[in-house]
Amino acid sequence: MSVQRLHVVPSRFAVEHFAESTFPEDDEWIALVRAPEGLTVVRDAPPWAEGEIWIGLYGDPARHGRNAEMPAAILGPLAGAGIPVFVLSTYHADLVLVPEHRLIDAKATLREAGLKVDE
Repeated sequence: MSVQRLHVVPSRFAVEHFAESTFPEDDEWIALVRAPEGLTVVRDAPPWAEGEIWIGLYGDPARHGRNAEMPAAILGPLAGAGIPVFVLSTYHADLVLVPEHRLIDAKATLREAGLKVDE
């Protein structure tokens, strides 16, 4: 398997939970996940957002596609370093979100694991 290259997504994300909702009241969302305990909404975080902000790391779907080894190659090292993640899977690839305040640690951890991380 070739070396996985990850790109840092320029957006900042907010992850919200709505216990009693089945659909958000607006259409400003990027991803929705419904579960028995409620609705999780991922959206672009506005510049003034406070609280936990997430930064995305995204693989190259044209190069790697839906390779089952890729999520483990990314998530394993992050878990070993105690870095929380929120994973969004698309048809083509996975978007791994890490807390903004842990981005430098996450990039260093992934590089130590042999992955390439672009700025």
